[in-house]
Amino acid sequence: MTAVNDVVIKIATVNGTGSASANGLLRKAIFRMGVPVVGKNYFPSNIQGLPTWYEIRVTGEGYQSRANRVDVMVAMNAQTYARDMAEVTPGGWLIYDSTWPRSALLSREDITVFGIPLSRMCNEHFDGARARILMKNIAYVGALAALLEIDLDTITELLEETFADKQHLVASNMEAIRLGYDYAMEHFACPLSKRVAPMDATKGHIVIDGNTAAAIGCVYAGATVGAWYPITPSTSLMDAFRSFCTEYRVDAETGKRTYAIIQAEDELAAIGMVLGATWAGARAFTPTSGPGVSLMSEFLGFGYYAELPAVVFNVQRTGPSTGMPTRTQQSDLLSCAYASHGDTRHVLLFPADPGECFTMTPRAFDLAERLQTPVMVLSDLDIGMNDWMVPEFEWDETHAADRGKVLSAEEIDQLEQFHRYLDLDGDGIPYRTLPGVHPRGSYFTRGSGHSKYGGYTEDADEYQEVVDRLLVKWETARTLVPEAEVRYSKRNKTGVLTVGSGNAACKEALDRLEAQNVGLNYCRVRAFPFDEAVKDFIDKHEVVFVVEQNRDAQLRALLVLDIDADPSKLVSLLHYNGIPINAGFVVDRVLEEIAKGRAA
Repeated sequence: MTAVNDVVIKIATVNGTGSASANGLLRKAIFRMGVPVVGKNYFPSNIQGLPTWYEIRVTGEGYQSRANRVDVMVAMNAQTYARDMAEVTPGGWLIYDSTWPRSALLSREDITVFGIPLSRMCNEHFDGARARILMKNIAYVGALAALLEIDLDTITELLEETFADKQHLVASNMEAIRLGYDYAMEHFACPLSKRVAPMDATKGHIVIDGNTAAAIGCVYAGATVGAWYPITPSTSLMDAFRSFCTEYRVDAETGKRTYAIIQAEDELAAIGMVLGATWAGARAFTPTSGPGVSLMSEFLGFGYYAELPAVVFNVQRTGPSTGMPTRTQQSDLLSCAYASHGDTRHVLLFPADPGECFTMTPRAFDLAERLQTPVMVLSDLDIGMNDWMVPEFEWDETHAADRGKVLSAEEIDQLEQFHRYLDLDGDGIPYRTLPGVHPRGSYFTRGSGHSKYGGYTEDADEYQEVVDRLLVKWETARTLVPEAEVRYSKRNKTGVLTVGSGNAACKEALDRLEAQNVGLNYCRVRAFPFDEAVKDFIDKHEVVFVVEQNRDAQLRALLVLDIDADPSKLVSLLHYNGIPINAGFVVDRVLEEIAKGRAA
């Protein structure tokens, strides 16, 4: 059956062979043709030598979740042939390097297998072992261009942009592409019944990963200090921030840097540096992942109790322990919400894609200073390191950073006495001062017992008064965090609720279910504490399917703990194998539950 702009390509290679450039070229060419596309990278946590896969979903409808099928498999790694062949959807195609013979056992009658002597062709046309390996990957781009009708002029244009200063590389890459293209055109019926055709559906959009988007958000938010300890999958966030600061945070007249980026000895030191910088008045942040949050726990409690602003980006990965560093999950919801011992609660923001990584980042800094507390932005590896198509970023040039209740020298001068932890407005948020502004505004920051006046205490009543006031601040936070996204397809009594990267899969699943006359309402949580819209959504329904990517239903637990949601209403749909969730999983599980009578 012919299908246009609805094809999933998966490329199996070996880590460290330069396939990322070839795969990126292919994805960019499709996007440049005006066709929506999303890229998912499945790579090992070692540096080189193990299997890696890149999945390109061409989706004319603009869906951004992972597909649960493979139409065209490019099997470039002999070690994974059997596994790669097994993934191909019946009626699909497998392409492999036929330079060397392949076992006759590796065949399927329900798919078409194309052998292309990629290595032999590149050995004959290029010199040097490294060049031949690189050109072999570029050659399969040419073969796919022929088979899927991807525009060669667009590919050439991209190469010329990439190698503008190295024209000889444009020529060599195009030669390799032509080798693959010509071979496919000569030996196979091109194009396939699934192909790519130009559209006009990418105008006003970009393709970007969440870590880069968050780094841009940090620049726009006015962050000038970043401290971190490298950890997958968050390191690229600081790498991107550094590159932007190098370009935009250097004084034009003096050449001096107007930012500080510090690689700490560990995550504990990193969050300590951030808290010190924010106490001094800077906007500071640290990117990390689950193991890093574990190490930061005590300092996060200090920030909560001493009431210091800070922003932490947790790009979640699988756990427990070090887990699988290059696989995705939403397994840190509870550990972040209550990081540290004692009665501690932290504000969490949940971006659904790189677009929200950008928009939520300035908001995180504003909330941290408005509330005088650490705020954590929880994305995950799928958002942080994969390629998403999102609307072009827009910035309101009139935006003014919300620094919260920071007293100026003039305001301090009018005070008879400054008390750091005294709530004067009834919103649970005291006033603060910055060091060096005015002698009368000085105070001693304590992470141990203190009274509302800021003095050390172990008095039971004075301690309880402070932690009770922090609960008032928590309820204020509930009115300030981003509101949930709520959508009603029908005014029925069954809904779907999710968080973060579950959004793309759930929205596609709801469209599929609607096509089967199963209309469900939808709520996407955007922050913790949960706003009134989340509670209202649950209260209106008799059954709410809670879709999340962890084993222990952490989002469901938070709903019960924070807003006293009725647990009998909440039916968990849990996906936690480390691979990004897909719409097919949600559709299948919802239909299973409905068949059991779990729908109203």
